[in-house]
Amino acid sequence: MKDLQQVSVIGLGLLGGSIALAVSRALSGVRTVGYTHRPSTRSRARKLRVANEVIGDIKAAVRGADIVIVATPISTFEDIFSRIAGALEEGCIVTDVGSTKRMAVRWAGGALPGTVHYVGSHPIAGSEQRGVEFARDDLFDNALCILTTDKNSNSRAVRKLRRFWSALGCSVKIMSPAEHDRIFANVSHVPHVTAAALINATDSEQLRFAGKGFIDTSRIASGPANIWADVLLTNPSNSVRGIDRVIRELSKIRQAIRSADKKRIEKLLETARAKRSQLIKHKMKKKELLP
Repeated sequence: MKDLQQVSVIGLGLLGGSIALAVSRALSGVRTVGYTHRPSTRSRARKLRVANEVIGDIKAAVRGADIVIVATPISTFEDIFSRIAGALEEGCIVTDVGSTKRMAVRWAGGALPGTVHYVGSHPIAGSEQRGVEFARDDLFDNALCILTTDKNSNSRAVRKLRRFWSALGCSVKIMSPAEHDRIFANVSHVPHVTAAALINATDSEQLRFAGKGFIDTSRIASGPANIWADVLLTNPSNSVRGIDRVIRELSKIRQAIRSADKKRIEKLLETARAKRSQLIKHKMKKKELLP
């Protein structure tokens, strides 16, 4: 990545701050510029030395950038693309870290000039924590990062962005925006909804007796509501289909319990146990989970 001189990050929360820190660690000599509209966040980011420069002017933040990474809520993408469009250098690569991709592709196509290249990114990293104070330079070590491409994607930009995420520690996979949104509705969006439903279905007084299993199962319900509302509303059809599949599986178990069909209950539970065991083995092999 010898030709990479500046990376600009729009949004300095957990992901944006971690990207800037990871660039400084992994890509020596590359200048990092961070933008956030909140003065309080700018102050914290400067104290933490998250980027070489932290500013409150979004156009100034992207000037001279080779790569611009939008790390804000999905609902802000369209506006941000429009605001930065006139300040981007020819050949600049614009990407994002959003959890859905089809709408982002549409917004980028409508707002960004033809002289720049948009490629969607989705690093599978983070936590229920938010804020620049939780940013760390190793967040992407051994993480999976999805790049989304279509017939309009610039192959050189895709290769460069692949090298970029690899340098930050990611294992990179490429797929279409539509395939991405189908997959992540099932493995990310619906699990969040399911965890929220589990919490909402449990009486507050009963929650006092919850053990570690309940805490582990419901952990992702702690994610910020506004972020997840954006995710669901930018991937509605896939999310609804995923919820319907979960309802069908719950109905199978409910019917087996009502019928006192122990063998059926055991079969359903064993199927889940075996599939999860294979999942853990795969993630361990790929070093996406610690032993």
